[in-house]
Amino acid sequence: MRSFEDRVLLFLLAVITLALGWILLPFYGALLWGVVGAIVFAPLHRRVSQLMNGRDGGAAAIVVLLVILIVILPLSLIGTALAQQAAGVYGQVQGGQLDVTQYFQKMLDALPAWIVDLLNRSGLGSFAGLKDRLSALLLRGSQVIAGQALNIGQGTFEFFVSLFLMLYLLFFLLRDEETLSRRIADAIPLRDEQRDALLSKFIIVIRATVKGNLVVALAQGALGGLIFWFLGITAPLLWAVVMAFMSLLPAVGAGIVWFPVALYLLATGSIWRGVILMAYGALVIGLVDNLLRPILVGQDTKMPDYVVLLSTLGGIEVFGLNGFIIGPVIAAMFIAIWDMFTTVRSENRAVADVASSE
Repeated sequence: MRSFEDRVLLFLLAVITLALGWILLPFYGALLWGVVGAIVFAPLHRRVSQLMNGRDGGAAAIVVLLVILIVILPLSLIGTALAQQAAGVYGQVQGGQLDVTQYFQKMLDALPAWIVDLLNRSGLGSFAGLKDRLSALLLRGSQVIAGQALNIGQGTFEFFVSLFLMLYLLFFLLRDEETLSRRIADAIPLRDEQRDALLSKFIIVIRATVKGNLVVALAQGALGGLIFWFLGITAPLLWAVVMAFMSLLPAVGAGIVWFPVALYLLATGSIWRGVILMAYGALVIGLVDNLLRPILVGQDTKMPDYVVLLSTLGGIEVFGLNGFIIGPVIAAMFIAIWDMFTTVRSENRAVADVASSE
């Protein structure tokens, strides 16, 4: 009878958990970033709480205020300026002032004849046809990006609701950190060492993704936007945001943006601008990742680059922008749980071998 009651309890637990998840699904982004913010800013909250003689509520309020001042307000200002630049680019594309095909034609005209012949002999077919297809693809992509930036205002109400929920959740998660951590740990049906290792891995990956990947992406985007502005390249803030997004992807990085632009400048006669951008990209933007990431992330969180790349791309494809955190976390949990499983199997085999030998 006890077994039947336990099954009913597990069934009710699963049903009510799925029901709650279904209810909260429209706000999963706000909930995700509330949890991420609590994990990232928990050490700061503990320090502030110590300075305030253990007043966790007041410390949580101060940390939330700091998040608003140093994170949300700057991002809001950048978002407003980005929307303005995207609107300008969108207008130029629609009005024909920004002709991507013309840029490719200039590149094609500047290339030596032997390179064009080599491309044609490589099985790429007509380079002019390839140029037209790439031009059409870039044109559609630029229109989509600019159009989405123009439509940001349509979701203003939903954005502020999600922002309020995120900050509201962040406050309570910081204030009740110890109680919630203890209850979550008690509810996980694993061995103590497995549970502690899994929770530790989860927290480490979250902090590494935000502190490492996000900070490095912001730094590379800012440096790239600065050199684009200095060289007089159109819409430097828009390009800075694109470089920041590309920096989230290992083996791709911001170079996928600045390197073709540098080649275009060299091919079209802007030699010094091209040389400056090439040198700056390699020596400044390219070195940021190697200098900052080991400091911010550390060595114990390192996953293979191909795992990070695939999980980040897959996460963004499935979950949108939130996927750059969700993807690597799922990959890290996958690796950690399989490591635990293989460890348990090895222990069971060792016990079975000892029993059989006796």
